[in-house]
Amino acid sequence: MVLHGKHIVIGVCGSIAAYKIAHLVRLLIKENASVQVIMTKEASQFITPLTLATLSKNPVLIDYYDPKTGVWNNHVQLGLEADLMLIAPCTANTLGKMANGICDNLLLASYLSAKCPVFIAPAMDLDMWIHPATKANIARVTSFGNLIIPPGNGELASGLVGDGRLAEPDDILAFLSNYLQPSLPLAGKKALVTAGPTYEAIDPVRFIGNHSSGKMGYAIAERLQALGAQVTLVAGPTALATPPGVSKLAVTSASEMLAYCEQHFSAADIIVMSAAVADYTPIEVATQKIKKKDSEMSIPLKKTVDILATLGSTKSSEQVLIGFALETNNELANALSKLKRKNLDYIVLNSMQDAGAGFATDTNKITVIDRQEQIQSFELKSKSAVAADICTLIVKHLQA
Repeated sequence: MVLHGKHIVIGVCGSIAAYKIAHLVRLLIKENASVQVIMTKEASQFITPLTLATLSKNPVLIDYYDPKTGVWNNHVQLGLEADLMLIAPCTANTLGKMANGICDNLLLASYLSAKCPVFIAPAMDLDMWIHPATKANIARVTSFGNLIIPPGNGELASGLVGDGRLAEPDDILAFLSNYLQPSLPLAGKKALVTAGPTYEAIDPVRFIGNHSSGKMGYAIAERLQALGAQVTLVAGPTALATPPGVSKLAVTSASEMLAYCEQHFSAADIIVMSAAVADYTPIEVATQKIKKKDSEMSIPLKKTVDILATLGSTKSSEQVLIGFALETNNELANALSKLKRKNLDYIVLNSMQDAGAGFATDTNKITVIDRQEQIQSFELKSKSAVAADICTLIVKHLQA
């Protein structure tokens, strides 16, 4: 109930995703928050002001001045009185204006007057989201102290599939609640978690992969979020549901996972690399399905970029970096070597010799080694309990 009594200003921009704000307003009202909606004129073409006024129990504001009532909507007062401001959905157009101080409507004037935390939940098509101008604008608005609620991944209005979807209302609510609940041990921390396998394409229908289910990584992401962290989950192909409040970035290949990890690494305080990333990928990918012809076939492979080593090489002393090692022999020696070579703070060792551990199970048995080569072994537990043990180590590390 951390949102109880909070005065929240929601700025709604002209995006098809504006329909989601009706549900978000209802969720905030159920939390006993006070909600004031400001809309751009374009936003009213996607959802009616009457709908949001009815749900928020406050008149929706669009213009500086209402000629019918003679009331002037004081943008300075709107910005100063808010406990927090949320721009959702934030279009590429509004994002660009916020990045450059343009003030041509009531919403932007209120934003420039705000003294409270400002949260931005972008919503736009994939090509717009990945455009260099958008990336530059995101970097600029975050440099002002604003907080980004990452967009989701899925089918977009254009028919494309990828990043750019407005975060779901439940996820936005969780994001705001976590920010306002500093009693949680990881409140204000950003976490990057990888999970699942990667699939390295051979042709349009075949790939090189592994049996990772992603369950361990998802459990860690869920636990970190529950402890107050803002979690970005970079996940390979799995059938798992994204934990509430966690921002998921779906990938297929090792190269895609590397790109997202590099994009989010520098901002992360906590990095847990539990994904089972392919070590090799085909040198060439056939554009058509390879037909069965000969009794034998060989596929030339090349090494993938070592994501964990790449991140470890640029890790700062303020970050905690955790890797995983699934071993079949010489387990401790191999894990310790990996810990040192890749500049990790901790390595979580799984042994294929342990019953109930490894891929595609609901349980795991781990041994954790730290930089000082201290070894801590745990009993066989559910993966959610294992995630809790790992996160306890993270909390103690950061507190120390």
